[in-house]
Amino acid sequence: MTATQKIKKFLGWRSAPKPHITLNDEYYAQLAPFRLPLILTVLIMLIGSLGYMIIDRFPLMDAIYQTGITFTTVGFGEIRPISDLGRIFTITLIIFGFVVFSIAVGIIVEVIKRGEFQKISKERRMLYEIARLKQHFVVCYHNDFTIQVTKQLRANHVPFVVVDPREDLEEIAKKYHYPYFVSEEPHTEAGILKSHLSSAKGVITLADNIADNIATVASARLYEKEIGRKRKYLIIANAKGYEDEQKLLKLGANKVVTATKLMAQRINAMAVRPDMENLLQEFLYKKDTPLDMEEAKVSKTSWLTLKKIKTARFRDIANVTIIGIRQQDGRFIPMPDGNTVILPGSKLLLIGTSDGIHKAKKMIRKKEKPEELKYV
Repeated sequence: MTATQKIKKFLGWRSAPKPHITLNDEYYAQLAPFRLPLILTVLIMLIGSLGYMIIDRFPLMDAIYQTGITFTTVGFGEIRPISDLGRIFTITLIIFGFVVFSIAVGIIVEVIKRGEFQKISKERRMLYEIARLKQHFVVCYHNDFTIQVTKQLRANHVPFVVVDPREDLEEIAKKYHYPYFVSEEPHTEAGILKSHLSSAKGVITLADNIADNIATVASARLYEKEIGRKRKYLIIANAKGYEDEQKLLKLGANKVVTATKLMAQRINAMAVRPDMENLLQEFLYKKDTPLDMEEAKVSKTSWLTLKKIKTARFRDIANVTIIGIRQQDGRFIPMPDGNTVILPGSKLLLIGTSDGIHKAKKMIRKKEKPEELKYV
């Protein structure tokens, strides 16, 4: 570790994360045409300074200053007496200065007219902003599903990046308020690296074509193995039928949503238990509600492992109730009583306020018995 790194570590400084693809080569390639005017400017300043020092014996700083005001044609006049030969030399400098200025203006107009520099600059700035995201979702392909999903993600303050190969993605992003977007195929290396999948929480692929969803799921799982990620991505996909759903699940998707199946379930719930559906609609599907429901996993090292439910005292401490337990083998126990033993690897279905659930999950993660239980 260098001395600079030690100082930064001591002061707690952290360097800003960089994107995997910086577009530096493309960015500097756009600046290449400006090399000629810059070289000519430096060359003329050097020749002009030497000329004034040789012809009229100017001191170095006076020669540089006289060359500068002559080359830029600001019209300050002569700072020292100049001979006839020096004046001819001054006229030559003015002409060359005008030529260099004209070349520079022509290059700037041409670069702006092509529009590539502005496009690359915007994309480069976007990639640096995406690199700062943590635990975001990579939402693949823009369509009607994407519009509705991103609305919910924004409402719940979940960061996301929309990835789609279409060229008009910037206009679409402005219309539907996508804060971050990448115009690439999601399953390609460029799409994966530009969306900074390495720091993402998961992938939501919503393509109309099943082949695109399959390619995206497979690429995400392969990239996961390539970087040696410990926590697996949460991958959610959509499908049109049962066969497509099974293909995506076998490839590694965690959840697959079928529009027709989902609609049938909702209609069935409304028809059979309309009051319950209204309750869920009011408290669980909307944001900023007083009621929330989440699953919390009990690890092998948790203090709650092999303890009875009544030992947790979640109701007294966090105003949270355990309404179900999903065992590691997939068996679900609804409304368990206080004497039910919590096995390692099981998931507790908690219901209560969002703050209460957050507090309960924090207690579950502890290895030692929480201090709060001493006072209840």
